[in-house]
Amino acid sequence: MAEITTVTFFNFKKNRFWAFQQMGRAPSQMKNLEGLSFFKFLGTGGGNGFSLWPDFSTYAFLGVWDSAAVFEQTFQQHPLFQSYFSKASHTRTLVLSPIASHGKWSGQNPFQPISTAEDISPVVIITRASLRWRKLLSFWKHVPQASQAIAHAKGVHYFKGIGEWPLVQQATLSIWENTEAVHTFAYKSQDHAQIVKKTKQQKWYKEDLFARFQLLSDTQNSTSA
Repeated sequence: MAEITTVTFFNFKKNRFWAFQQMGRAPSQMKNLEGLSFFKFLGTGGGNGFSLWPDFSTYAFLGVWDSAAVFEQTFQQHPLFQSYFSKASHTRTLVLSPIASHGKWSGQNPFQPISTAEDISPVVIITRASLRWRKLLSFWKHVPQASQAIAHAKGVHYFKGIGEWPLVQQATLSIWENTEAVHTFAYKSQDHAQIVKKTKQQKWYKEDLFARFQLLSDTQNSTSA
């Protein structure tokens, strides 16, 4: 059985206050759950995906599972996820296989690559950073530039800002057509290169992580909620 990573976005037309409350309540229900080695309940950014202002209609759950079977059973049977699915108006679940990962998230690297394949299609990128308080102004001043860079990148199909805490613990998830599109953006985009350079020079992050995945499945569902 191969370990998988999943990210599920829950969109709420109604029940938004309930969803907001779960950011504080839900994690305690998932601790020590057998077959789940790492998880995060995440808020999302407003606007085009990267914003100081949160998107109070959309939340995400990220999990690292021992197997697809454990993930499917938990999502189908756990009372917490049954509540999420019944209250959300739209859901989108990405099932991912880690290809490469470096850095740390909450003191560990939760994504253990099971393949070294290079020519992958589609590709999902997750980046995550915990910001230094004294660097917040500098970081957020450059967010519009980063947002514009990825919005105009060739081969990007979707991108969304996600995070555990507003302002200081930020992450992004993006879906790309293939590995070549990711490399073109990473190494040939001048805006992106400038931001990466400033990140290192000014030491914005006290902890960061970059992970690349193969997208195994992308499932969307809508309800009447």
